[in-house]
Amino acid sequence: MSKLQYNYDKEEQCNIKEYLKYTLNISGRFIRKSARDGRIKVNGNSINLRYKLNKGDKIEIDLHKDETQNIEPEKMELDIVYEDEDILVVNKKPGVVVHPTKSHPKGTLSNGILYYFQEKGENCIVRLVSRLDRDTSGLIIIAKNQFSHMALARDMNKDSFKKFYLAVIHGILKEKEGTIDLPIHRPDDSSLKRVVDPKGQRSITHYKVIEEFKHASLIELLLETGRTHQIRVHVEHLGHPIIGDSLYGIEEDKMYIDRQALHAYKLVFPHPRTGKLLELSCDIPHDIKELIEVLNES
Repeated sequence: MSKLQYNYDKEEQCNIKEYLKYTLNISGRFIRKSARDGRIKVNGNSINLRYKLNKGDKIEIDLHKDETQNIEPEKMELDIVYEDEDILVVNKKPGVVVHPTKSHPKGTLSNGILYYFQEKGENCIVRLVSRLDRDTSGLIIIAKNQFSHMALARDMNKDSFKKFYLAVIHGILKEKEGTIDLPIHRPDDSSLKRVVDPKGQRSITHYKVIEEFKHASLIELLLETGRTHQIRVHVEHLGHPIIGDSLYGIEEDKMYIDRQALHAYKLVFPHPRTGKLLELSCDIPHDIKELIEVLNES
């Protein structure tokens, strides 16, 4: 059973809620929920959040909580890149929807992950920290408990949390490295497509050219913000849409690749429990490798 354990070693007394929130940087919402469920103990006894800590007190927070989720578990081959008691990181295949919807109630990554947890005997629900479009491949983080989910959600907006992508785009960029700082807007609620528009949210993408071909480029992108379709919208606005992008790109690309050539290949982030920086990566998928081979030959 996963637990957080701390020893209080200060001479002066301290309110436990303030210590957990401000000294240990634990989410206030998580602290309140855990206390309400009786999962915060000091020296083996459940306490309320008015408790004053004394030197030598042993704090224990039980991360286990019985929860259910309206997702059908389905056996699925998962490409697991990293796993421990707090998080699971998988390399999502292209064409796989991340979470069940009305149009995709089954066969999603979440269905497969829930099956995986149940087969291992882990009483976890699927807590997605990051998401990818159906036709974007690459790394996705799943939190195994409420604590790690809240910690990672909090850290996603910090500089220490980095999401790197590789994309094959049309054309040759004049600037080989730069930043795209353009607001992204959804024209109306029924629109799937996003556009660059002053009415939108500020959106920042950093890019660097990795390799150039005759009429295309392989680029690395680092997201500073995480808007829907951000990379796809930004490069299309510059006149360099991602090859294979059926929504923002060119229809004729289907003869080369049947989805956008976009892959979330690297994540750098602090571990929710230890704070240690994790750097995880995965290979370019086969279909993008084949596209690069074709571009090299042309």
